[in-house]
Amino acid sequence: MRSRDGNSNFSLRLCSILIFNSLALNASEFLISYKYIVQNSVIYNETLLISRAMTKCEGTPQRELILQNRNGEDLKALVFENSQEFIEYIHELGLHVEHKESTVNLQNFSTTILTLKTTCFKVDFNDNFATIAPLK
Repeated sequence: MRSRDGNSNFSLRLCSILIFNSLALNASEFLISYKYIVQNSVIYNETLLISRAMTKCEGTPQRELILQNRNGEDLKALVFENSQEFIEYIHELGLHVEHKESTVNLQNFSTTILTLKTTCFKVDFNDNFATIAPLK
């Protein structure tokens, strides 16, 4: 490729920078939080929030989860398709546990809350699978 001023080296460098950036920036970053509430041994609420990170997250990727991907680059659909496997994965990452128990008139009342505080995940979508890794 040759530019009008005859500087083919500049054009070559520009193409290589564009190709390198497209490969390096292929992985997306998402913020994920999870909350699970059990009251009196009954599931009361389960909330999983996923959003694209607006700024670059700092940290190094930790142990990754690989899921089969049939939905392109839609992380929410991918997680809901593989919800059991993903929930087990974030349980292994470590959840904050809060438990309250009280007894009134010989009746026991309990509430347990499991929380994954908002964590940045690096997600790399490929043709047949997606790699998900938390940044710490």
